[in-house]
Amino acid sequence: MRKYRIFLDSNVILSGLTSDLGAPRLILDVLSLGLPAIQGVTGRFNLTEIERNIARKIPAALTIFNDCLPKLDLEIVPVPFPEEMKPYAGIVDDKDHPVLASAMMGRADFFVTGDKKLLSQITAQSTFSFRALPPTDFLDRVLPDILSGVKPPKGNDR
Repeated sequence: MRKYRIFLDSNVILSGLTSDLGAPRLILDVLSLGLPAIQGVTGRFNLTEIERNIARKIPAALTIFNDCLPKLDLEIVPVPFPEEMKPYAGIVDDKDHPVLASAMMGRADFFVTGDKKLLSQITAQSTFSFRALPPTDFLDRVLPDILSGVKPPKGNDR
């Protein structure tokens, strides 16, 4: 069985950790099962952003974050170098360059984000090897195919 690489943007991880309900939480729950068909991936840049947000907004949750993170068994992509982010100039906002570079470096098949602006910027391009979609669409449209052994569409195919 092929293992699909699911890149999680910071907002998906943070939302999943701070809510008992919703698609981001379900995605984290599924990843924590260690299923052979999926591998969660995120960037060190994303994790640093999450830690900074937790420390600023809900510092008591930092311990929970540190306890939960290993259970997700995420592959963590190192922070990209400036030259690795250059191809994304003009495609997405500057703040998202390291996120896209991390997803590409992590060989993501799917990029899951709750950031509607980033999602629309990515889907407007045909240059990415991954399919970008919101958490609910990943759960409803992609995960069932992966788990049933059906090859889900890649790229911007719907």
